[in-house]
Amino acid sequence: METKQTNDEENPRLVGDLNWDGLHRPRIYYAMAATFCGLFLSVIDGTICNVALPSIAAQLDIPSSDSIWIVNSFQLAVMMMLLPFASMGELWGYKRVYLYGIVVFSTGSLLCALSGTLPTLVISRVIQGLGAAMLMSVNTSIVKLIYPKRHLGEGVGLNATVVAIASVAGPSLSAAILAVAPWPWLFAINVPVGIVTFLMVRKYLPDNPVRVIGRKYNWRDAILNAATFGLFIGCIEAYSHDAPPHAIATGIILLLVIGFIYVRSQLGRRYPMLPFDLLKIPIFTMSVATSIISFTAQMLGMVAMPFLLVNTFGYDAVGTGLLMTSWPLVIIFVAPMAGWLINKIHPGILGGIGLTIMSIGCFSLSFISPDESHFGLVWRLMLCGAGFGMFQSPNNHLLLSSAPPQRAGSASGMLASARLTGQTLGAALVALMFHLFGDTAPHDAMLLAGCLTICGALCSITRLKERMPGK
Repeated sequence: METKQTNDEENPRLVGDLNWDGLHRPRIYYAMAATFCGLFLSVIDGTICNVALPSIAAQLDIPSSDSIWIVNSFQLAVMMMLLPFASMGELWGYKRVYLYGIVVFSTGSLLCALSGTLPTLVISRVIQGLGAAMLMSVNTSIVKLIYPKRHLGEGVGLNATVVAIASVAGPSLSAAILAVAPWPWLFAINVPVGIVTFLMVRKYLPDNPVRVIGRKYNWRDAILNAATFGLFIGCIEAYSHDAPPHAIATGIILLLVIGFIYVRSQLGRRYPMLPFDLLKIPIFTMSVATSIISFTAQMLGMVAMPFLLVNTFGYDAVGTGLLMTSWPLVIIFVAPMAGWLINKIHPGILGGIGLTIMSIGCFSLSFISPDESHFGLVWRLMLCGAGFGMFQSPNNHLLLSSAPPQRAGSASGMLASARLTGQTLGAALVALMFHLFGDTAPHDAMLLAGCLTICGALCSITRLKERMPGK
């Protein structure tokens, strides 16, 4: 069935099958496997080199403070380009962007493995980050494309599980590789996996069932978007790393000026890169806000807890790593279950219950006694992970389902942007609390995380009164 629709002053035409309802067995399994491989690579490489930073710094003969750019350059590239690549997916096809993303990511990984100086490694990580941004920007759009509507909750739940597994596996996989090989192999291992993923994506992923004919890609908007988000993340990172006040002030002024120009250029457009058209949908906006709040709270906990475990309970690095694994590990089991429950319980209720459970875990960790046992720490951390897992799948499902088919790419980009924005804010807030409160900062960070999750739970439940578009 082909449907055509005429819109706005540029007269674009909406062409395609608006009744598309996913793939069928067995192709759906191969398509999801290909999608999950790309997602796993893009997520894991955000953290896989963290453990190796001291080794990399020593081998490249650079200060430890400079080695942080190996991590920051990757994250910055991802954040700057998520929405531009999501827009490309809507115009040129999610499959096409995903394929290019695998090629760019694998190329960047090879260049990282061959780098012998800090500048070349940082540039290679930027290239790798651009590839990761391509993969992340259209990932959930592809999940929506693959799964039938009645099973979308399961697909979103499995997607969240893959993210959780990648988060768990990053430090462990890094340690395993470094035990038998030098640090370049942390990146070189991506190349053969990338080749296999490319072949699977090319064969099994479907093309966009709905396309907008007559709509052109706006490169000016892409540049303004990259500058706005780059300055936003850059200012936060500069403050977190005690940059000179005049440098931070200059960055904020540039952010306000460029951000104003960018936002003003997006208002009133039919298909803006910064999706104000989607943000006019109340349930979409509340889902984005809830996502930012929850990921801010999660990052507060993930950054603050190691300091609490080391300084208050006296754990070493290995013990801290093992205990912290219990938080994301439980998400692997809870997220699919939450996805299965979406068709039986309203996602707003599931999200509210999940964040309430997470808040209980955060509050209990904030007021925990220094004499608490290992088990007492583990069940509290697992409570946080279980609550977050119960929230994440329903929230992502609600966010994706509230967007029209031709705007699924921008919805996917906003979902990834909300996650990274929350994680950046959470890390920056921990740094601020150490400046303000000193040794009690980890406890205060967990207290703030508990308060934020309560706010997120209330925001999630208010979505019950909002109707989905078209209903």
